[in-house]
Amino acid sequence: MDALQRQLAEAMEQLKETEAAVARAEEELADSSCTVQSADRSVEVTVDAQGSLVAMRFLGGLYRGMSAAELAASVLEAVERARMIMARQVMSVLDPLTRAALPAIPEMPGLTVDWAKLFGPGVLEEPDDDIRHSQRRLRDEINEDEEN
Repeated sequence: MDALQRQLAEAMEQLKETEAAVARAEEELADSSCTVQSADRSVEVTVDAQGSLVAMRFLGGLYRGMSAAELAASVLEAVERARMIMARQVMSVLDPLTRAALPAIPEMPGLTVDWAKLFGPGVLEEPDDDIRHSQRRLRDEINEDEEN
């Protein structure tokens, strides 16, 4: 086996390993979700890895004393934070794959992804709140808490 064939075989092996890593990342993200409460604790939302809203709960009856505009603002704030946090999780799973280069072919550097362009500039900021991440897909529903 000459040097070129060996280099090609090494590149093909690295490509197979990268494809397997991508499949594992896709599987991990397929069942990922993020649950966040609004700052005023009136609503809790869950988004999936694509940033889609998959669940919403109104907490403690707080929403009953809110105007429509206030409630809408709380929902939007929670959804936006959940989407940004989920985007960070997606970024942390995929970033190592984008940096991988094929060592057998030095001319093929890793892929550079502009995460801020893809998800918005907030994705590069550090999270500052308590978030629950779930590794299971939730049903798409809107729940309302019982009055205590």
